[in-house]
Amino acid sequence: MVGLRRAKTVLLVLVVVIASTIANGAPLDPGPKGSGAAAPVGATVPGGANAAAPAGATGTGGANAAAPAGATVPAGAKGSPAAAPVGATAPVGATAPAGAVGVPAAAPAGAVGVPAAAPAGAVGVAGSLDVKAAGAKGDGTTDDTAAFVAAWKTACEAAGPSTITVPKGDYLVNDLEFLGPCKGPVTLEMNGNLKAPTTVDAKPNCGWIDFTNLVDFTLNGNGAIFDGQGSLAWKANDCAKTGKCNSLPINVRFTGLTNSKIIGITSTNSKLFHMNILNCKNVTLENIGIDAPPESLNTDGIHIGRSNGVNLIGAKIKTGDDCVSIGDGTENLIVENVECGPGHGIAVGSLGRYPNEQPVRGVTVRKSLIKNTSNGVRIKTWPGSPPGIASNIIFEDITMDNVSTPILIDQEYCPYADCKAGVPSKVKLSDVTFKNIKGTSATKIAVKLICSIGTPCTNVALADINLVHNGVEGPAVGACANVQPVLTGQMLPPACTEIAKPGP
Repeated sequence: MVGLRRAKTVLLVLVVVIASTIANGAPLDPGPKGSGAAAPVGATVPGGANAAAPAGATGTGGANAAAPAGATVPAGAKGSPAAAPVGATAPVGATAPAGAVGVPAAAPAGAVGVPAAAPAGAVGVAGSLDVKAAGAKGDGTTDDTAAFVAAWKTACEAAGPSTITVPKGDYLVNDLEFLGPCKGPVTLEMNGNLKAPTTVDAKPNCGWIDFTNLVDFTLNGNGAIFDGQGSLAWKANDCAKTGKCNSLPINVRFTGLTNSKIIGITSTNSKLFHMNILNCKNVTLENIGIDAPPESLNTDGIHIGRSNGVNLIGAKIKTGDDCVSIGDGTENLIVENVECGPGHGIAVGSLGRYPNEQPVRGVTVRKSLIKNTSNGVRIKTWPGSPPGIASNIIFEDITMDNVSTPILIDQEYCPYADCKAGVPSKVKLSDVTFKNIKGTSATKIAVKLICSIGTPCTNVALADINLVHNGVEGPAVGACANVQPVLTGQMLPPACTEIAKPGP
């Protein structure tokens, strides 16, 4: 007990001495020279130093770091005897207990270790960019091209994710190229529509709106319309007479995109193809609209070529040519929930027109409706073609409504009478399946399979076919040439009861 009383007495004396020293304004430890300056970011405050410690810097055990005059002590600061009100200042000489986290004075913008706030739209800063803030009018008559170019340049040069917003309105723009690669992911958020000039300029192999060499790009259309205003161009398009079909701009081109999404846009009245997907990898298109009248010449809805891992999920397509056309080099493609018509149906090809075409492999078209079209699902290759390959192609779960020739393989495809008629196609077709296809045929020949006599098709399968024709010519029939398909399930009409002939 005596020892305990003595310890308490010594402790009390020490407290009184310390309190007296503090009250007289004398520091317990003068600290190192220059200790009144703020320590750098991340520095550890030495024991006894009365330097103001920066945010995150922890005083060493036993340090009594004094806050400088006027330094702000945040409410509830670690180690504070009581929670100080926001904005309260510590008096001169007030000491923080051992282990307290110091509070720095506010550093000027741009100081080392402190990010300065950059002005809106500055290069290298991710964020949201508005094309109207960049000068666009959206009145349908003013040329807004420059505003889109400026907004894209800023977004593409930003290091982090950026979003370009297009408010409601009609934006008249000339040829636009959204060119990458970009430093960070870019999203184009559309709430307004784009309009092309009505002029008809011959620009072979070009596009009106181009998205090129982009990774992690997203186009959120929200129903936005890309209006090609192509009615004058259709009259000038002599494609059917000359076979020269690339003299007008494609409405929207996606070239060299990777891991990207195109959602909720509509292309209307394109001067040539509506959308072209080329050299893309892992790209998804969802809720796509294509709208043009039947007389719009060579206006394929969506053309896909030399791409791997493209998914077209959900589309309503009305146009004057193929609703979906699948070109050479297409691999691992899924086309699903497409409503097609009017138009020319959904086609693989045409293939074999040009040398060095790349193989087509792994194409699935399913769960779709084709209505009032001149063809249903088909594969078409040119006669006299160079060697080529198309394999592992599946058409399944498709409904036909008043469709001419709902199922077609045509290896003597010759639309312009400038092909090598009578010379067999060298495009090899293999592992092709038509499964669960039902509905009505506008023509008596509902199933027509013409394979190459020089490079015969192999493993062509028909499964669960139910197609009826109600015309005066009599019930539907199936016609074949140079092929014996594998048959399973229901087969209406019966397969290969007639010899198929080239032509409509």
